[in-house]
Amino acid sequence: MTHDQNFKNLILDYPREAIALFAAAEAQAIDADARVTPVRQEQLQERLGERFRELDIPLLVEWPDGRREAILFVIEEETEPARFSVHRLAHYCLDLSELLHTQRVVPVVVFLHRGDFSGQLSLGGDADTYLDFRFLAYALPRIPAREHFESPNLVARLNLPNMAYGPEEKLEVYAQAMRGLTTLEPDPERRIKYLDFIDIYAALDENERIVYRQRYPEEVAEMTRFAERFLEKGRDEGREQGLEQGIGQGEARVLLRQLTLKFGPLPEPVRARIESADADTLLRWSERVLSADQLDEVFSASE
Repeated sequence: MTHDQNFKNLILDYPREAIALFAAAEAQAIDADARVTPVRQEQLQERLGERFRELDIPLLVEWPDGRREAILFVIEEETEPARFSVHRLAHYCLDLSELLHTQRVVPVVVFLHRGDFSGQLSLGGDADTYLDFRFLAYALPRIPAREHFESPNLVARLNLPNMAYGPEEKLEVYAQAMRGLTTLEPDPERRIKYLDFIDIYAALDENERIVYRQRYPEEVAEMTRFAERFLEKGRDEGREQGLEQGIGQGEARVLLRQLTLKFGPLPEPVRARIESADADTLLRWSERVLSADQLDEVFSASE
């Protein structure tokens, strides 16, 4: 999955938290009664036709009682600042303003990597400026991670690995991101989904994972208990299907998640091996996960 898709999913799953982090001043007026809904890309493409410029998901905030006019948040993630086009963003915001008949549009750009970028677009002549377009820039690598260690905002906690920290803080950043995930997200499917998010951006190597398990045993134990519960749930789902194929698919899915929880993103050959194994083999491998210190121990242990 690409960085762009990771962030689109994040905005879709946690729209209020995304607005609160990336556009804090504007978010203060959004109360619990407001409804936040994504504007679907298919809808935009159909209505804008050739003018359609696909960026990230726009979020429409509406007050059902009509006491305030709706406001549109256009949140774009840009991995490399050098690729960012303020002209493209301005075009997109003008298109959306015309399409949705609103002048209440808040452009936000989230930068993932360090680099310079143009912060505004001004068009005019000698006598005056006739178009002055600006946007909110949230450059993650410039935000001190430590400032968000105790944040109740899950989007902030998940993005700790993308923020600024010293090499000696890397494992603490990873631990605080994991704590945020386990304490702020009760849904097991989303926990699994955003465990991958943290792992992708933290990019711990094998030595760092070993040190992490030694330094943060409570966090490792919590994730291990979660893996066990998730494993049992997957087995129950497989049994309910009543078919060998269903059981095998359930075991494979759970084993993939177990291994990712403990060892991080898996090499493609490992994923392929798991997906092609039978149910009994998958069960044996699953039983080895909790005692294995390295990935290859799950597969190379004596039968």
